[in-house]
Amino acid sequence: MGRKVLMALMGLEIGGAETHVVELSKELKRKGWDVDVVSNGGVYEAELEKAGVRCFRAPLNRRRPLPMLSSLLALRKIIREERPDVVHAHARIPAFLCGILQKRMGFPFVTSAHWVFDTSGLLGKLSDWGEQTVAVSDDIKDYLKVNYSVPDENIIVTINGIDTERFSPEVSGDRVLAEFGFSKDRPVISYVSRMDESRALVARQLVEIAPRLREAVPGVQLLIAGGGDSYDEIKALADARCAEAGEDYIAMPGARTDINEIAAAGDIFVGVSRSALEAMAAEKPVIVAGNEGYIGIFSEDKLQISQDTNFCCRGCEMPEPETLLRDIKALLAMSPEERAALGRFGREVIKKHYSVTRMAEDCEEAYRRVRAAHASVVVSGYYGFRNLGDDAILLSLRDRLGRICPGARLTALSKRPAETEQLCGIAAADRFSPFAVRRAIKSCSLFVSGGGSLLQDHTSTRSLLYYTWLIRMAKRYGKPVLFYANGIGPVSAEKNRRRVREVCEAADIITLRDRSSLEELRSMGVTNPNIFVTADPVYSLGKGDPRRGRELLKARGIETGEGEKPIIGVSVRFSKGTELAREQIADFLSRQDARIAFIDMQQPADGEAAASVRELLKAESFEIEAPYAPQDMTDMMACMEAVVSTRLHSMIFAACAGVPALGIDYDPKVRACAEQLGMPLIGTLSDLDPDEASAKLAAVLADRSVYAERIKAACAELSAKAAENDEKFASLII
Repeated sequence: MGRKVLMALMGLEIGGAETHVVELSKELKRKGWDVDVVSNGGVYEAELEKAGVRCFRAPLNRRRPLPMLSSLLALRKIIREERPDVVHAHARIPAFLCGILQKRMGFPFVTSAHWVFDTSGLLGKLSDWGEQTVAVSDDIKDYLKVNYSVPDENIIVTINGIDTERFSPEVSGDRVLAEFGFSKDRPVISYVSRMDESRALVARQLVEIAPRLREAVPGVQLLIAGGGDSYDEIKALADARCAEAGEDYIAMPGARTDINEIAAAGDIFVGVSRSALEAMAAEKPVIVAGNEGYIGIFSEDKLQISQDTNFCCRGCEMPEPETLLRDIKALLAMSPEERAALGRFGREVIKKHYSVTRMAEDCEEAYRRVRAAHASVVVSGYYGFRNLGDDAILLSLRDRLGRICPGARLTALSKRPAETEQLCGIAAADRFSPFAVRRAIKSCSLFVSGGGSLLQDHTSTRSLLYYTWLIRMAKRYGKPVLFYANGIGPVSAEKNRRRVREVCEAADIITLRDRSSLEELRSMGVTNPNIFVTADPVYSLGKGDPRRGRELLKARGIETGEGEKPIIGVSVRFSKGTELAREQIADFLSRQDARIAFIDMQQPADGEAAASVRELLKAESFEIEAPYAPQDMTDMMACMEAVVSTRLHSMIFAACAGVPALGIDYDPKVRACAEQLGMPLIGTLSDLDPDEASAKLAAVLADRSVYAERIKAACAELSAKAAENDEKFASLII
């Protein structure tokens, strides 16, 4: 899937949430995401655009009806034109408006909760927390659960990630000091926050106590950065203080983007939330104080309460001018070595717990979850032909998709759509209807070819043309294409080999069920680097349950247990030119001191093949007729001594049941399976020697426990290899 995200927030002026979005956007950009930001604008726009992040304007900072309507229309236009894979809103108004659009437009929707809001009256309804919510602290997660009933599984807790290169002790504050005429030889207190009524309490207190602070610490200088609706009031008070002293010792530069240099300019820092963390990254001693509460001088004994409140002080005692004055005096009275030790501890905390990479990864997890819930997968294979092996592949794929992407929609292209829907509980489209096929592929997130042996001309060229046509169509519509645990070949005609090569080079990822398929592709000249040998997904089928198998056999009139002859399962199919094999197989089976169970993998072909052999057979036999579920077959096979098969998936079912499986060679996939399982081939379908076949079966039965352990070990290994398909699956769908 694509990697494009639209960030929506109120504005890009100075503030913790705003800086969070800026750092997140830049880190996602570094990780390969295409990032757009829509807001009311602000000082950080230039920094984002320099990093390759496009910025759009909308009055998302205003709660009045007309600006909200204007923002709604602007957001709709941006989403329609830019088509983001995820929309990520970062404040109440943007989230509310994006939530309205999401219900109509259906895009994956994530929000971030940076703060707690008033939930009284209509304000509680002016909130939409999206399909996944990223909370910047555990207490905000609890707030979301209690006040908005957001389910626990819909919340991811992250941190305020800090760029430790931008905020570093290596950064100099000399330029800022020179700008305001501050002396490097006199103590400087730095402070950064939005100057809104809801954020500026401590800034106001700093200005209020400035005269007494100046008396206690002669020559002290205050650098207070940030802009907002309280800026003018506080600036006027600061100007009055400076006029009284006859010296401009309080600088209030307003909104700035060089926060790292402002933090570097100070000997100590006063602030809360993200600005406090940034100052800690710069190795500055910090007094943690804000509108929500007061923690004081940050040190090891204050770490837990600071982390518990995300450095916002929620629930702590409120800031008081006297307390603030006391702690500033205490910090400035420390020796340089003591302050440096506090600074080093703060930076270590940031490096250990507050990396910007961790913040981006948490958001990517939220994106993965919502994208998975919106995913739509179309799978093409030999479905709807009443073939138990292919049905087992589809059921396995369904289950794996459910684990990887809960909520994702799966549509199979099937000969019998209604039967496939009933069997698998998924959507199905008529594989022979060009309109239905195009409609399904055009609307999907991912096209999957397989599993099974789809790209081969042993059956017919027409079949190969059909499957390559689907792959080319998916690529024309810009869909990622996954070959899922495919078997390749044989492909004999040169034109067909060229066709296979072309679609394989176009595929995004190819997983193969055996190494011989890889060798076949390489022999065709396929150079696609994203080819991986995994295993058939049916190896993940549950282990055989002999107790349940005996019940299933008994329901079919087949007794098992003491006094009954052992059962040898046989799965046969014949193709043109192999008619003589009926007599040879009948001869071979007639020599066995066992009951012969013919296993239907596909009707009517297998029933007809079994009937033609049974006519010649001189041994007790019966037929296990379809339909039945793949797990039923595995359970019944668990009651058998061995299985002899011309079909790949009956061998895999036997392996899952822990029963020795001997192959009759008629196709490269059977040879490859026997090799993977460490099981013998008893001959070829075109020329089976009954004497040789009997000897090989006798050898296996004489040492059955060894072969059973061997096949169980091989099956476990192949099941683990089959799980590797999930990683490739997930990389394309989420």
